[in-house]
Amino acid sequence: EVQLVESGGGLVQAGGSLRLSCAASGFTFDDYAIGWFRQAPGKEREGVSCIGCRDGRPGSTYYTDSVKGRFTISSDNGKNTVYLQMSSLKPEDTAIYYCAAAPAADSVWYGGPLLNPHEYGGWGQGTQVTVSS
Repeated sequence: EVQLVESGGGLVQAGGSLRLSCAASGFTFDDYAIGWFRQAPGKEREGVSCIGCRDGRPGSTYYTDSVKGRFTISSDNGKNTVYLQMSSLKPEDTAIYYCAAAPAADSVWYGGPLLNPHEYGGWGQGTQVTVSS
């Protein structure tokens, strides 16, 4: 059973940093892309970043435009954990952050970075990130 557990959220002032963790179990970690998504109140869930999600290339990364240069995704395959280092946080980054998994092979045919939430599964419970101004 695919299981993903997020942690590391919290309350931080604008300009601050947080590191989110996504611990994975129940599947072969190297065969999957891991994505970070967020959902703010009243808004749809949006893709933030993913790893292993471009053309089936392990370790490939992608960031949505609003977080480029501020967020960094990385993975520790030995610990089956993906991290999202968030810096220069803004109030508009406030949301519940989720991680999810998709077969890395799907990124080969997808025709672009695989960061569509509908292509992902095994959703965790989410972790709240609140950025105060």
